[in-house]
Amino acid sequence: MNIILYCNAEQRHLLPLTFMKPAGELRMGILSFRERWERLLTAKVSYITEDYLSELFPLHHQDDNIFIHSCYLPSHALVNFILELDINQGIQKNNELIAFRGNLEQFQNHQKNLENASEFQQELVKISRPYDLFSYNHLAIDFDFELITKGRESQPISATNGLIHSERIFLEEGAKVEFSVLNATEGPIYLGKNSEVCEGSLVRGGLALCENAKLNLGTKIYGATTIGPWCKVGGEVNNSILMAYSNKGHDGFLGNSVIGEWCNLGADTNNSNLKNNYSEVRLWNYDSQKFENTGLQFCGLMMGDHCKSAINTQFNTGTVAGVFANIFKSGFPPNNIESFSWGGMKDDPEFKLEAAYDIAQKMMERRKVNFSPELKKVIKYLYNLR
Repeated sequence: MNIILYCNAEQRHLLPLTFMKPAGELRMGILSFRERWERLLTAKVSYITEDYLSELFPLHHQDDNIFIHSCYLPSHALVNFILELDINQGIQKNNELIAFRGNLEQFQNHQKNLENASEFQQELVKISRPYDLFSYNHLAIDFDFELITKGRESQPISATNGLIHSERIFLEEGAKVEFSVLNATEGPIYLGKNSEVCEGSLVRGGLALCENAKLNLGTKIYGATTIGPWCKVGGEVNNSILMAYSNKGHDGFLGNSVIGEWCNLGADTNNSNLKNNYSEVRLWNYDSQKFENTGLQFCGLMMGDHCKSAINTQFNTGTVAGVFANIFKSGFPPNNIESFSWGGMKDDPEFKLEAAYDIAQKMMERRKVNFSPELKKVIKYLYNLR
């Protein structure tokens, strides 16, 4: 079975999180959308994506493929419906194609004509804006927890810990937790392979602590929160997602936020997630080039890949930071921080391209991740796009 993920306008509406990756690479719950479909369908996945990303995420297609819209959180009913598709048949919801079986030409034609697409009647969660990721993260954690742990037994949990609803707590091989409180009343707690919860941590689920991720001493977590692979977190975190390889290692508050890959939040970095007048939060949209209403009272920081903040940085409610922004000036940065900003304030100088290459390569080498020529091309394209 050959699986191809695609999306439509969501790729642009999910910026800055999708500047450097297709939407299917975003993490929500325990897994990325790609990882989730690979588990559900026991198959490898490739992408139809933006031209400038196509070398880094190449398309692999055959005569018989299953094309799936990457921005829907799957249900088991949808999976069964997809598995029953015949060649040149599709599934639609709200006049949008969400799955199709056939070759590439048939898929492209079918996107324009939904005549042979059956309507999927059940409700599905669609991710179309960055804040949807944390808003629906509790549903994704629940789904992934069942998917990953069903029929399996957790590794033993040390008796030094205080546990509430231990049947909803699962430790993978190599996961460590001592002298902490784990409360799974409001959602499951998943500790991935070789992850660690240091002493004195207070965790209220749901929590997805992914492979090799770490909660530092005395960390406080409120669900539903995802700490992606190789991330380190300290301080207080509420209903937020860190994608992978990012650090918030010290005290400070992060709430109702989504942090991309390879980011670092300096000590005592804080974000506001609620306006003083309790009004609806507005968030910058890169596609419309204007601030748009979120419909949310709680909304914090949306940060693209490879961003850094200095110690004591203060982010206002509803702040968006593009990729490779270095934020270190005093006072609140603007709510729309430009990519490759050197300082974070409006009209600050640019982060030099060669310096961006150098820092990204050094950071990735520490985790033994290849800084590829294809990635370098993506960074250059985004730098010239400003």
